[in-house]
Amino acid sequence: MLHDITDTIELANGVRMPRLGLGTYKSAEGGDVEGAVEAALGIGYRGIDTASLYGNEEGIGRGLASSGVPRAEIFVASKVWNDEQGFDATLAAFERSLGRLGTDYLDLYLVHWPRPETAETWRALERLYAEGAVRAIGVCNHLPHHLEALLTTAETAPMVNQYEFHPWLQQPELRELCERLGIVIQAWAPLMKGRTTEEPLLAEIGKRHGKSAPQVAIRWLLQHGAATIPKSVHPERIAENADVFDFALAEEEMRAIDGIGRTERLGPHPDRFPAR
Repeated sequence: MLHDITDTIELANGVRMPRLGLGTYKSAEGGDVEGAVEAALGIGYRGIDTASLYGNEEGIGRGLASSGVPRAEIFVASKVWNDEQGFDATLAAFERSLGRLGTDYLDLYLVHWPRPETAETWRALERLYAEGAVRAIGVCNHLPHHLEALLTTAETAPMVNQYEFHPWLQQPELRELCERLGIVIQAWAPLMKGRTTEEPLLAEIGKRHGKSAPQVAIRWLLQHGAATIPKSVHPERIAENADVFDFALAEEEMRAIDGIGRTERLGPHPDRFPAR
């Protein structure tokens, strides 16, 4: 049951993660991302997602500090980038992220993309988790064969898999595997990189509910049990993305979106992403 922006989902270790968080990919370091974090926290968001690659951790740290919201109430996630992978390199990258964010722990630390050295990277995440430096660990962009390979050596299974998931890229096999393994799905690019208005069905359904196509896309993900992190630096859009808890999609509307039948990846393919 979905109630409001404070809704959380329980990870395999009992930690609760916000169902809706703020994505910050391409949110520029400085005023843009700092203001976005302050705006999001001000209207009730409690999840903030960033990454070493994004180059905005310092701005996010300032936004967290100036928001007035206690750190313990905010779920902060970051990611280790490809050229930081490996056991020792990952431990060092984690410390750099903590320093930039101005915090002494993370709520979630993720492997950004699968790479040949991901098994060693994962061992570092397991170390950080065992030491209490991070409350939960997970991966991004891991397809079924990546997850299966990781699980042959992992002592702790990923608690989250953050991957591209939206009406044009539904990846049912990956979703089913994550659900079977107890891995929470967190969708990136939920707004299809600004292309929700190109899918007439979303606008048609939105009109029935007095909602926009992006709001329908977010609601569809939430009703599928996924968490998601729509990105914006505009306060009005951040608020609009959170205004999805006062309506519900009917079963036939969910099935209609499920049946769009289009497979269009808007980001890199995990098996063909550049090594560095």
